Amino acid sequence: MKIRVAKSAGFCWGVKRAVNIAVEAAKKGKGKAYCLGELIHNKREIERLKALGMDFVEDMEALETGNTVIIRSHGVAPQVFNYLKEKGLEIVDATCPFVKEIHDKVTKLEKEGYPVLILGNPKHPEVRGIAGHIKDPIIVNSLEELEELPQFSKLGVVCQTTLNMDFFRKAVSLLALKAKELKVYNTICKATTVRQKETRELASQVDVMLIVGGKNSSNTTKLYQISKSVNERSYHIESKEEIDPSWFEGAEVVGVTAGASTPQWVIDEVVDYLRLLGEGGNWSGRGVCQAAGR
Repeated sequence: MKIRVAKSAGFCWGVKRAVNIAVEAAKKGKGKAYCLGELIHNKREIERLKALGMDFVEDMEALETGNTVIIRSHGVAPQVFNYLKEKGLEIVDATCPFVKEIHDKVTKLEKEGYPVLILGNPKHPEVRGIAGHIKDPIIVNSLEELEELPQFSKLGVVCQTTLNMDFFRKAVSLLALKAKELKVYNTICKATTVRQKETRELASQVDVMLIVGGKNSSNTTKLYQISKSVNERSYHIESKEEIDPSWFEGAEVVGVTAGASTPQWVIDEVVDYLRLLGEGGNWSGRGVCQAAGR
């Protein structure tokens, strides 16, 4: 049995940067280190950070003066920064630079007189942060919602960094019919595009596909959806404990990928467990698992 791991599986540059910033803040920050919301969408990594002494809070009012607060990789609205400054907290900004670029773009579009439409999940913290930089954002998460929009004389468009590229293409095609003047910024992160492409290709070449990452992770969920559309035997797991050996009955090649918020040590646990399954004869009774594709 063979295991093929997608080359780009795991932490993207922005997530790795955010984790490093948070760890440093926990060690050297003023007072107690807090993160406003989950730094990244991965429960295993959050538990590791908690063990290092970091706390995670959703309520800004619970933060006390004299401590350090870390801004999550997804970013926040300007009002949040203002509130934290007024409360006398030391702010450590771990917002992904690519997300900050979107903040700049929507601000620019609004100044130029464009109504701004954000393609993405309105409940996702990244989208809420982007929306908080402008007065009247339009947030759309489906083609059905796009079709119901009125006509615009002009319209500016950005998107969540983890948006599905296929959806983005279809959305822009629809919006081209909705606006006389359309200004579009493709703000899907390059890491997202690469992972989605690799996932589609790998899923089509293996018997079983595992997608490793948080169930609350937008980019991991989209990888799973893409994989499932290509390979019915695709499974979204957060850890090796969720793996069912029966998934691999008759399989000769297993593919593994992971979301941009999945740490390498979690991926390694999954791959090592798959090797053990093969070696113990619990997979198909034939051969030994061999890692490939890294």
